[in-house]
Amino acid sequence: MPIPEDVTGDEIDKDVRQELQSLPKTLAEDVAKNLVMVARLIDEDPEGAYAYSRIALRLASRVAAVREAAGFAAYANQKYSEALAEFRAARRMTGTVELWPVMADCERGLGRPEKALDMAGAPEVQKLDKAGQVEMRLVAAGARRDMEQLDAAIVTLQSPELASNSVQPWTARLRYAYADALLAAGRETEAREWFAKAVEADKDGSTDASDRLAELDGVEFVDAFDASDESGEGDESGEGDESGDVGGAKAEADSEPETDSNSEADSETEVDSETDSETDAEVDTEVDDDKD
Repeated sequence: MPIPEDVTGDEIDKDVRQELQSLPKTLAEDVAKNLVMVARLIDEDPEGAYAYSRIALRLASRVAAVREAAGFAAYANQKYSEALAEFRAARRMTGTVELWPVMADCERGLGRPEKALDMAGAPEVQKLDKAGQVEMRLVAAGARRDMEQLDAAIVTLQSPELASNSVQPWTARLRYAYADALLAAGRETEAREWFAKAVEADKDGSTDASDRLAELDGVEFVDAFDASDESGEGDESGEGDESGDVGGAKAEADSEPETDSNSEADSETEVDSETDSETDAEVDTEVDDDKD
């Protein structure tokens, strides 16, 4: 796939660049450029990001950063089985637990919320930093909702981090998830309060909390063109008021917070534990070969 001229590969994180030093210089540059494209496209064009990740994976499958990038690209495309395999590979190569929450969310995507809850209670969670522990709490709450345990989901999200007045990178998403769970349980008044708190913390628009709040308040957004047509403004020749921007805000939003991905995966992504074990064995072989 083509790489834009403005992509040099130097844009990648220094830790990733250090990992790539084990590769020949030209190869390292090619891998770096593909990783840059993955990061650039993963939000706006997940399929494109996935395509670049496969190229990077073909070039350097024994580099942990490449396996991790491939995992996130697959995750963004709801290829949960593939994502889980790549995350496991990256974890075995690095020995870190940073990917534990997203691995648990992959289990949810594969229709195994019980497995996600088991992971939420594993010792690895205690090794996560604060952001990782909050992420794990979000995944666990999502798993509870998958199992239609709404009250348990609400309790799972109740924590010192939720009650804190300080705003952290994860604050808006945590408050949003709590508000959404309350609303699902029919506690609309409390849900409105927490959607409002999510709006206060959501400085970069990472959630649609403002839309959800407006919806609860009964605010309707009307397209300016439709409003103009209905009011009969403008003559038959079409010479109306063309000044000003026209736009409509989307009032409907996903009911799940960003971290809580759709729990249903297509049949191509479902795997049993035997397949997962075979994947782990393949990764172990790759790592051992690399060490040799």
